Amino acid sequence: MGGDRGRRWASPAPMLPPLLLACLGALLVLLLAADGVDAFAQVTPLITEEQLLWVSGSEIGEVDTYRIPLITYTPKGHLLAISEARKFGAWDSGAKFIAIRRSEDKGSTWGPTSLLEDDGSVEDGLSLGAVLVDDEKGYLFIVYTLCGHYIRCNVSSTMVIRSTDDGLNWSRPRNLSREVGTKMFTAGPGYGIQKKQDPKKGRLIVCGHGTISGDGVFCLLSDDHGNTWRNGGSLKSIPYNQPKKAHDFNPDECQPYELSDGTVVINARNQNFYHCSCRIVVRSLDACDSLLPEHVTFDETLVDPAVAAATLVKNDVVFFSNPAHQSNRVNLTLRWSYTNGTSWAQQTVQIWGLASGYSAMTALDHAVDDEQYLYLIYEKGRRDITESISLAKINIYGRL
Repeated sequence: MGGDRGRRWASPAPMLPPLLLACLGALLVLLLAADGVDAFAQVTPLITEEQLLWVSGSEIGEVDTYRIPLITYTPKGHLLAISEARKFGAWDSGAKFIAIRRSEDKGSTWGPTSLLEDDGSVEDGLSLGAVLVDDEKGYLFIVYTLCGHYIRCNVSSTMVIRSTDDGLNWSRPRNLSREVGTKMFTAGPGYGIQKKQDPKKGRLIVCGHGTISGDGVFCLLSDDHGNTWRNGGSLKSIPYNQPKKAHDFNPDECQPYELSDGTVVINARNQNFYHCSCRIVVRSLDACDSLLPEHVTFDETLVDPAVAAATLVKNDVVFFSNPAHQSNRVNLTLRWSYTNGTSWAQQTVQIWGLASGYSAMTALDHAVDDEQYLYLIYEKGRRDITESISLAKINIYGRL
């Protein structure tokens, strides 16, 4: 792996203190909007810092491969990066830990890796799903699955751990089988959402997928801050619970996000390339109580090789990242939309041109300068996506 993998860009020494410059930059965007100038025109994303958070290789500790990167803000304004720490190889079904790293300085430095939820040495152990923040209560949740592949087991369990102290400590795992059943469900991978608008303001929503034959997008809902969960809307594959062929309708890994009018949009992997080598999009008007076929579209701009992708709404702009290629996991690209994802700006930013896989995004909202940044974590390599997991800090408005 080349030495530029942990590259970092730095600007010349500023004439003014950095904090003052950041405040002035954010103020400029606000003033432009107030004066009737299109603030969207200022969106010119720039990677200002990038570093490797995990490097695969069995010579490092007890972990052979890191995959499935997640990232989230915390209630107190810090960052948590999360991944699957695969013990013995890169395959999906092997034994794993959940790995976590924490940053308290907006991603500049990161604490050591903590390993949670050791599943022993069993095949078909845990599968990492989604991270979720309850802003009203200050809770963090991680949702994962046991027996996600039905290899040496036939009963799957959806598991939840919770932190009430900003991700420093985590509860014992809670099995949701009595509430949501034992059909295989793997959340995300990505983040769950808490509804900020009506309908169902405050609801927690985690969406994910099923088995290959019984696939589709399925959502779990909680209206009491995670004390109880139930099954919500589903968008099932066709034919359902039957073997699939090329170009069958088979939505898979997905990421929900909420628009300012309360609509939930779910951007999903198009596993069997139904209609196109692109993303499936479904909108829910009832906080994911239902996912209706008449609200399904196919976004042909978002060319995709069937992979988990990232979406994030920041400053009323929808951002999207994936390996922008019809068949290969290469060319991780950032796109953005000023129209709630119904169309996309012609400009794009290439994050990494070589091997790149799953990605996830988050943003902070605790200080003025936070309005300028988003954080993109992704699988990165020269030849293989399993070589490392990298974090890019991106200034939305192109400022160093």
